[in-house]
Amino acid sequence: MNGAEHRRGFASDNAASVHPRVLEAIAACNRGHAFGYGHDPYTQAVERRLAAELGVPDASVFFVFNGSGANVLSLRAALRPWEAAVVSECAHLHTDEVGAPEAVAGAKLLVAETRDGRVTLDGVRRLVERPNDEHAVKPGLLSVTQSTELGTVYELGELGELAQLAHRHGLRVHVDGARFANAAAALGLSLAELLGASGADLLSFGGTKNGLMLGEAVVVLDPALVPGMAHLRKQTLQLASKMRFVAAQFDALLDEGLWLRNAAHANAMAQRLYDALSGVEGVRVTRPPAANAVFAVLPADARERLLREFDFYVWDEETGEVRWMCAWDTTERDVDVFAAAVRGAVAG
Repeated sequence: MNGAEHRRGFASDNAASVHPRVLEAIAACNRGHAFGYGHDPYTQAVERRLAAELGVPDASVFFVFNGSGANVLSLRAALRPWEAAVVSECAHLHTDEVGAPEAVAGAKLLVAETRDGRVTLDGVRRLVERPNDEHAVKPGLLSVTQSTELGTVYELGELGELAQLAHRHGLRVHVDGARFANAAAALGLSLAELLGASGADLLSFGGTKNGLMLGEAVVVLDPALVPGMAHLRKQTLQLASKMRFVAAQFDALLDEGLWLRNAAHANAMAQRLYDALSGVEGVRVTRPPAANAVFAVLPADARERLLREFDFYVWDEETGEVRWMCAWDTTERDVDVFAAAVRGAVAG
């Protein structure tokens, strides 16, 4: 293995390693034969376990490969052909899925007014309360991201108001929870408490960004959406034949609160980075971190010097804003070394 394979950075929690407990769980179920496509008793037991952990034991759980697949599958399940999904301007559905909601789900997206990554109540209201006839697409689903792509978190009151507004106008509520665990850790809540406050009808529950090799789960809370979900998952190319190896990863994530330890650690490392760079001349942190992301603006020459040594993304080329993501395996030393490099880069 060469040195590049040991490179560490702050590009994404997707870039992190797989948690050893997850690898152990995969190896532990790698014995003998089991029915494929999730028809084995082990996968079904893990589905029930995840639903119980989320506080919705009667919900149906569908494991999938990735977050985009989870989101698109959710839209396909919830929307009729004449309906649209209301999203934030920075929602993954809108900016990072190559038009998959339109191309695969056939769903139009309506972008609501957004503040710090969160849709506003008035912005959603303007979209769902407008006159609707057969000439206009009809809003059918509100999708909120928790935590958001800007590292912010919806407070429980915000979620409740948004869900009430959506349901009052006949919309279903979808939560893009690629970093749902980080949001729960940030708010000091259990997964069940956070999901209960969201008013969700569907949840895309993330695992890949929290220590898994691959795998997300679509959790369906509205029983009316369950018929046909198994067929839609297959048709959306999200049905794993050797499903037990996806399920095993979630089993490990739920053991002894591993999901919480991983997420809380990632959040704490982002806070450590923020604290180390707050007040440093030449570094303008654009918002305090709520979860595991730090966004900052720094001079172009400093940014280029840092990119020669560390991995991270330039979020906005026009403003020079960058994104630094922390993960379950980010260490205090990683943060301290990087913070020192940032200070050196802006000092010239």
